[in-house]
Amino acid sequence: MSIGPDAAAGVRHVFVRGLTVQAHLGVHPHEKTQSQRVVIGIDLAVRDPHAPSGVGPDELSRVVDYGAVAETARRIACAGHVRLAETLAERIATALLDDVRVLRVRVQIEKPDVLTDVMSVGVVVERTRF
Repeated sequence: MSIGPDAAAGVRHVFVRGLTVQAHLGVHPHEKTQSQRVVIGIDLAVRDPHAPSGVGPDELSRVVDYGAVAETARRIACAGHVRLAETLAERIATALLDDVRVLRVRVQIEKPDVLTDVMSVGVVVERTRF
């Protein structure tokens, strides 16, 4: 199953792009004591019981709230020092899988200020409930 929407499979795509936080992330000594800009991107494949042809009730309770997704990622990223971007991405991904409606999650962690001649470095991880 892909992350993108798939009406036939009853899946919608929920995303958060460019969530920017100040976090303690990295293996170098200065990264333990100084926060740095970290940009997080999240893609979720979410069960859509009203696909392929229906329209569900216009109620927040029936969907995965992208505000709550962003808050979960923000809380985890700012909770304390993490050595590896991979670990941070995995923590966010597994936390988002706690919602049984989430079938698959992809988390991208970018460190845009690490290398002066590079726009950004980072990692993408994917986790699934299957």
